[in-house]
Amino acid sequence: MPSLFVAVWPPASVVDELADLPRPSEPGVSWTKPHRLHITIRFLGECDTGEALSTLGAQSFGETSVTLGPAPEQLGRGVLMLPAAGADELAASVIDCTRYIGDPPPDHPFVGHLTIARFRKRRPSVDWPCLSETFEVTEISLVEAAPWGEYLNVASFGLN
Repeated sequence: MPSLFVAVWPPASVVDELADLPRPSEPGVSWTKPHRLHITIRFLGECDTGEALSTLGAQSFGETSVTLGPAPEQLGRGVLMLPAAGADELAASVIDCTRYIGDPPPDHPFVGHLTIARFRKRRPSVDWPCLSETFEVTEISLVEAAPWGEYLNVASFGLN
C-alpha cells in the first residue's frame, strides 16, 4: 500500500519567492526542493488509496487563508520550518473525517508549518528577511510519497 498524506500546496508565486532565498550548503543539511514545499494537513501513512479518496471526496471543507512566516523556526530535533498560521480548522476537519484511515492521528495539537530543511546535528544558519506571505487555500490534495522520494499528487479536492 502507498504512503499517503493530505497537503496544501502553496501557490507558485510563494514557492518561487522561497526558492530565491539563501540556502547555504552545510554538512548534514538537506534543503527542501521547491517542488516539494507543502503544508502537511494530515499524515495517513500506508493505507488504501480508494478509501482515502472516497472519504475525502464525501466531505465538505471550508476555504481558509494561510500566512507563512515571519521567520524560520526549529521544529523538533531536526526540522527547520516556516510557521503556517490559519490551517487549524481545516486540519481538525480532515483529521476528524480520516480518523480511522491509515495511521492514527497524532496525540499532539496540529502545528501548521512548511518544512524548509532537515538537519542532523546543527541547525542551518539562515539570514532570511522576515516573511509574511498570505495565500488563499482553495483545495487540499491527497499525495503519495513515492518510494524514490518524490511526491505524487493523487487527487485534489476543492474547498467551499
